[in-house]
Amino acid sequence: MNQSQFQPIINFIWSVADDLLRDVYVKGKYRDIILPMTIIRRVDAVLEPTKVKVLETYDTYKDKFENLDFILGGKQGNNLGFSNYSKFSLQTLLNDPKNIRINFENYLDCFSENIKDIISKFKFKNQLDTLEESNILFGVIERFCSPRVNFGIEDILDEKGNVIHKGLSNLGMGYVFEELIRKFNEENNEEAGEHFTPREIIELMTHLVFLPVKEQIKKGTWLIYDNACGSGGMLTESKEFITDPDGLIQSKANIYLYGQEINPETYAICKADMLIKGEDPDHIKFGSTLSNDQQDKKFDFMLSNPPYGKSWENDQKILGVEKKGSNSTCNDPRFSVGMTSKSDGQMMFLLNMLSKMKTDTPLGSRIASVHNGSSLFNSDSGMVAIRKHIIEKDYLEAIVALPTNMFYNTGIPTFIWIITNKKPEHKKGKVQLINATSEEYFSKMKKSLGSKQNEMTKEHIEKITKLFLDNISNKDCKIFDNEDFGYIKITIEKPKSIEVLKDDEKFAKFKDKDKDKILEKLQELEQNPQDFEDRNEFISFLGVKLKKSEENLIIDSDKINNTEKIPLKTNIQSYYDTEVKPYVKNSWIAWDSASVGYEILFNKYFYTYTPPRKLEEINSELEKLEKEVQDLLKEIMQ
Repeated sequence: MNQSQFQPIINFIWSVADDLLRDVYVKGKYRDIILPMTIIRRVDAVLEPTKVKVLETYDTYKDKFENLDFILGGKQGNNLGFSNYSKFSLQTLLNDPKNIRINFENYLDCFSENIKDIISKFKFKNQLDTLEESNILFGVIERFCSPRVNFGIEDILDEKGNVIHKGLSNLGMGYVFEELIRKFNEENNEEAGEHFTPREIIELMTHLVFLPVKEQIKKGTWLIYDNACGSGGMLTESKEFITDPDGLIQSKANIYLYGQEINPETYAICKADMLIKGEDPDHIKFGSTLSNDQQDKKFDFMLSNPPYGKSWENDQKILGVEKKGSNSTCNDPRFSVGMTSKSDGQMMFLLNMLSKMKTDTPLGSRIASVHNGSSLFNSDSGMVAIRKHIIEKDYLEAIVALPTNMFYNTGIPTFIWIITNKKPEHKKGKVQLINATSEEYFSKMKKSLGSKQNEMTKEHIEKITKLFLDNISNKDCKIFDNEDFGYIKITIEKPKSIEVLKDDEKFAKFKDKDKDKILEKLQELEQNPQDFEDRNEFISFLGVKLKKSEENLIIDSDKINNTEKIPLKTNIQSYYDTEVKPYVKNSWIAWDSASVGYEILFNKYFYTYTPPRKLEEINSELEKLEKEVQDLLKEIMQ
């Protein structure tokens, strides 16, 4: 597709904003008018050839059925899946300037429900008062009906049959719409990253998800899902990557796109984009994926950039989450593995995708999901449980560390997780880590867009993809066993000191003979440390019968200060004997505290030592700075 051919229509639509809206709206609000009007004009142009037939069908069935959408948009109507039964079109609205507002509202109200849903989520009708009061409603509609551009699919011909304006295909219109979204996102770059993933990140994700199975997806039927779909870029780019006749896969398969989005306007953009491109807009659902999941299918591929570092407290309330100790639970089977704290729900989106993996197909499901660093190592009990589940189920295929400053609204480190439930044989039990953070894998942008200062070219994407597909250890790619990320967390217990117990009000309430005996034994231990196998052996040494609460009072079992993380491949007792026991006298392992967890510390595996600068170099710089300061002071004092 020659994308330059669409620049005139993009420039034309942009000129509507510059010419008519600049004195009425601030620049950041242009999109509130331009995006819905672009959709309305495109739909209007596509419906025009079947307008008469739809009106005839409407007159035939209007008294027989309450909802005519299926008939008007079906075989008896226009067979497009959407319709409008108003007597007006945008062009004929211009014949009655005095009644433009009331007639336009009538026109909007006669759309099928799927189009009205899009318009309502844009809150476009809320803008009509402003447009009317500023006397530009007629002008906006008139400009969108200009004969200078063609919003329709069919070519516009002159009297001699020559093409004046070529028709705009669904793919072409989709590109126009995407470019408008991109331009508006750049104008509002501070909020863009909330719902818009940079195109090169999506491109990298499609390479990592689809290329390993490209031979298997050249035909057949495949379902793709994004559970935080934003404006739909991951979905449409995925299909384009798979089916591009000049691309790396060139598939002839049937691809169906599904998504869910919580932001009303972004949902409207996504649904409109699907409609424009000939996809089924009803596959895009509105609402919170976490508390109101509306997709009950299983999917072959899933790609997502869920919100991270963002509270999901409201979802927890709706789900009826209950806090039990350090764990949270609810009745939703998607989240039976574990639940993160209310302050960060990113991994809950990943659990949602895991619940939608296919298990009864040769390929299973493949997932690409963007996360920040906390998903790799955060000690939140929910995060730990989810990582443990993913790794022990052998779902985690790879993690790619991206360069910083790649997104519009954050400069923090981000990572792409690649997950599958049908690993190839040579990858079973293994995880591939790719460090794509060096300047070898990105370039600086000439102009920053919000926090986005870096970008990836096709060459960068190809380098990262090659690392992934080659699956060979080198300086930027390392292969590990699943167990290499695992640890056993245990608590080391020891007696509290005599000084601490003497100041403890609860210990003072012990029977005098018990207190004296305990203090006597602790004094003995301070002089002659002993080895204890466990708590029971220590209590036996004291020679005092104690309740459990009393035992806890005299034993230091602080889970923060006394906890050890022992690598999963390391013998616990040997680790304790060499790394703990020599430094913590009279201690023992609280075996019943042992729990398995996993964390992935990229810096640990890709750390590069940078030697400190020489003292001579530092002294030279300090002397130079000192001289500059003295010279400045002399100038001031003169």
